[in-house]
This record gives sequence, structure tokens and C-alpha cells, in this order.
Amino acid sequence: MKIGPYINFPGNCKEAVMFYTEIFKTDEPTIMTFGEMPEDPSFPMPDGIRDLVANAQMNIGGNMIMFSDVPPGMPFIKGNNITLIITHEDMEEIKRLFGLLSKGGTVEMLLQETFWSKAYGSLTDKFGIGWQMSAE
Repeated sequence: MKIGPYINFPGNCKEAVMFYTEIFKTDEPTIMTFGEMPEDPSFPMPDGIRDLVANAQMNIGGNMIMFSDVPPGMPFIKGNNITLIITHEDMEEIKRLFGLLSKGGTVEMLLQETFWSKAYGSLTDKFGIGWQMSAE
């Protein structure tokens, strides 16, 4: 199991990731924009987000750091824009952790299969800490 930070930005994620790439002298980061995501007719893509970052990943000193832009209409609070992401190969462990961490908290996205993960979900625990879970 790995745990790492997931940092959100209000529209300047790509600029920030390129800045960190230069500062930490990392390999080229992996960046996926919202426009590169598969279209879902049930959830049409709002105007103006195609070029925003849906997910970026960078390895800094052996630690995977993930980043994204917050789409328009979703809350962004500077200082509260970091969550922890747990990635694990064991689907049952992801389900167990998600269930336990969600007790007394708020589930933002139910644990479900996505185009990037066999099981992904997000929640805020009863202490106000944001968590994302993803089966590798």
C-alpha cells in the first residue's frame, strides 16, 4: 500500500507542475487534461475545462505526488486543497479502508470502477481529512 498527497489547484495546475518539475529536477510528469478523458453522455463536460488538468503525477525523491485542477463550480479553498491518496493492489483492502474511513464522514464519490482504476472513491473522514482510494 502507498499513501501520498493529492494537491488541487484553481486552474493553474499545469503551471505549478512544470514549476515543481524544474525545481525538483524530476523526469517529465504525466499530465492528463479533462479533454483527454473519455466522454460520458450522462455527465457532459462543462465549457472551459478541456485544457484543465484532470490528473498529473510526478515522482519526487521516490514519492508519487498527484495533482489536478478543480473544475469550475467545485469548491476550492486555499490551504484545504490537499488530500491523501491510498493506492493498493488488493481490492478487498481498498474496500475495507474505504468503509472504515467513511464511518462518521462524508462520501464524495462511492467506490466504483473508473476508466483509470478497478476501484476509485473519495471521502472526507470524521476528522475532516480528505481521502482518495484507488486500486492499482
